[in-house]
Amino acid sequence: MATEEIGKIVDILLVEDNPGDAELTRLAFSEARIRSNLRVLENGDEVMPFLRQEGDYGEAPRPDIILLDLNLPGKDGREILEEVKADNQLKTIPVIVLTTSQAEEDILRTYELHANSYIQKPVDVNEFIAAIKSLEDFWLTVVKLPSTR
Repeated sequence: MATEEIGKIVDILLVEDNPGDAELTRLAFSEARIRSNLRVLENGDEVMPFLRQEGDYGEAPRPDIILLDLNLPGKDGREILEEVKADNQLKTIPVIVLTTSQAEEDILRTYELHANSYIQKPVDVNEFIAAIKSLEDFWLTVVKLPSTR
């Protein structure tokens, strides 16, 4: 976010089925200097209805950033990424893959599907929080995001 938007609240969608990782991410963002609303979806099947504001998600905000795990119940992260980037209304939302996978084929495939970045989740709690904070520093401080309003 540019400094002139310092008062803006950033909407972040975290797609993560591991409650521990979701809580660590929430903790890291709560300690951040950027004000954010973090919403968590645990099932891949919920993501597209959320993003398209369908059904129970009619009032869902459009996220400024999506943090996406690859291995999810329902649709997996690769399928979600492919759908988001193929949708003209959604494709400008940055999608950051945040996963335990270090498989080269996952890294290559997600970039082929136009992921904006790929971060392997550290196993160590402090390293995990540091990774989330560095993600916040880059994507929410340095990068200029498209307006979603």
